[in-house]
Amino acid sequence: MRAFDILISICGLLFILPFTPFVILAIIFEDGWPFLVQLDRVSDGLTIKVYKFRTMKKNAHEMKSELAHLNERSDGPFFKIKNDPRLTKVGKFLRKFRLDEFPQFINVLKGELALVGPRPHEPEEMLEYPVEFKKLYLAKAGLTGLSQVSGASSLPFRREIELDLYYLENRSFWLDLKVISKTIWIFWSDPTGV
Repeated sequence: MRAFDILISICGLLFILPFTPFVILAIIFEDGWPFLVQLDRVSDGLTIKVYKFRTMKKNAHEMKSELAHLNERSDGPFFKIKNDPRLTKVGKFLRKFRLDEFPQFINVLKGELALVGPRPHEPEEMLEYPVEFKKLYLAKAGLTGLSQVSGASSLPFRREIELDLYYLENRSFWLDLKVISKTIWIFWSDPTGV
């Protein structure tokens, strides 16, 4: 499985490599440095730094409390605003086509993320998981996963973590292949759906 993760990650990084200079320049020209962010996420029971191309304004995290009343995820600890005012114009484009997430292949190569696994969430969010889902805290999170290809952030909170737990308790190479195949299909047919 680890060898498979490494192989696919190398392929993913090679795919994004020709576009990377243009992505970097677009981010810098619109909103300056940095072009890459390192976000706190939980994987394997540890807080890791997940890499992404920056899609939000520099003070985005500080603005979160001010925008709490606009949060559409009222059924749990997750935070989502459909037309998030913190997004830059370049950021909206990168997110639409999921290009912002390609640097996470570096996390997979480093062994911090699996290619497939439960969705990585912020430490503060995971502390609010119901007790029967606490084992997700100790699981290696994935770049993609069953919850991501089943609706991702459009799912109710409990349904999302139920899918993550189902994956954890039923994982197999064939289930991974199914998730990866669906991820690729969604990426090419509907990039906003992953």
